[in-house]
Amino acid sequence: MSTTAIPNRGVETLVASDILSPNRIRLPRLGASVSVAAAVAISSAPSLLPRSAVTAALFTGIMVALALTVAWAGRRVFGPRRPASLRLRAWTVVAAALISSVALASNMHWQNRLRAAMDVEPVSWSYAVDVTGGALCVALVLCGAGDALRRIFSALGRNRCVALLVTVAALLYTLAVPFVRSTLSASYSASNSAMDDAVAAPTSETRSGGPGSSAPWRTLGREGRAFASGGQDLDTVRTYVGLESAATPDERVALAVSEMERAGAFERSVVVVAIPTGSGWVDENAITGAERTFGGDVATVAVQYSDKPSWATFLFAEDDARRSANAVVRAVATRAAAEPTTPKVVVYGQSLGSVAGSDAYLAVQQNISSLCGAVWAGPPAGSVDTDGAAVLANSSDPVARWSLDLLWSPPDTTTFTIDAPRPPWLPVVGFLQTSVDLLAALDVTSGHGHRYGTDQGEAMARCR
Repeated sequence: MSTTAIPNRGVETLVASDILSPNRIRLPRLGASVSVAAAVAISSAPSLLPRSAVTAALFTGIMVALALTVAWAGRRVFGPRRPASLRLRAWTVVAAALISSVALASNMHWQNRLRAAMDVEPVSWSYAVDVTGGALCVALVLCGAGDALRRIFSALGRNRCVALLVTVAALLYTLAVPFVRSTLSASYSASNSAMDDAVAAPTSETRSGGPGSSAPWRTLGREGRAFASGGQDLDTVRTYVGLESAATPDERVALAVSEMERAGAFERSVVVVAIPTGSGWVDENAITGAERTFGGDVATVAVQYSDKPSWATFLFAEDDARRSANAVVRAVATRAAAEPTTPKVVVYGQSLGSVAGSDAYLAVQQNISSLCGAVWAGPPAGSVDTDGAAVLANSSDPVARWSLDLLWSPPDTTTFTIDAPRPPWLPVVGFLQTSVDLLAALDVTSGHGHRYGTDQGEAMARCR
């Protein structure tokens, strides 16, 4: 009886060929592996501020989804190519995993350097696990949603897709956008008017909202009431005019000057014109620093021009801020110059307040001698003139760094105060990282990020 010989290929050869069969193993394309590694490396690059695991996971997941979308679009545009060998794809997956692991470990080390400089609790390896797991979930959800939309659009056809997109865009523009804007505006107005029982009206005649004041306490707005009742020395002059204190911008400026005269502001050696941020907020640290610097011989005035957050005012009503600042600075400086013993006038602004204040200072300083100087804290990149002004900008402040120029050129750091380790600038990457840091610009203590301390007031010492 004859038997058929079976080739002796060896168990190892049989197992290996079976496992490595393309029919058994599905490995990512080269482009997908490279895209994921690049996305993780970019999202893990050094940031300006400590970043929570949730924020890091969202950023990384979004970047991975975008990178995979770009890789898919590239295949659609340039056409499919012959798949790479299984071995090459396997090595690419290993390399991508290694690069991603190194990037995450490096990011964790950088996070702890930042946290040590800012007195924030350090992170452990669980941080990297949370970021990895969260990013994976975000990327899967986004890619799944994208694939579902692609299938829907494919089923509908090009003409129906265009019609659907046009219809949705029209509805958003005509209905959704006005509704959201109206709702937010009403919310901001209600928040501005809401009374806080924990903030009591001042009992000093040197404060707006106090005895004899022509600006009633309830009209000062939330931020104005906090400003007028604040400070350690209640004998200092603090005058504030809110949106509800007078009907028009000109009337508010006139009321501010009248309030200053009533409170004896022009009898002080120094008058600080504080340009508020969009919501009407004036940094208490700055005013406390000024009152300490000048030994209480100082008066501060502020006029509210908006009840909306700075970002909304900056985008939609920046001209209101500029016009208000110009009118207030001009009126106060002119009135101060008429005094026999002319008080020195300092213009102060933080963030959006510095943008509006800078324009006003430049417009008025040439003609009115009572203007002594200006202090700009945390100004948006390239938005203020530094001539005759002291500029305070933390090196970790994303507001002071962010601009479209970050896409291709490093930021100008000549006015920065080094408060934490500084990340190296990289094209595009620096812009993306700084954009994400904007979300946490205020989630730090004074002296870091977009938070400033009493050194704002101390910078006014040149006007003694």
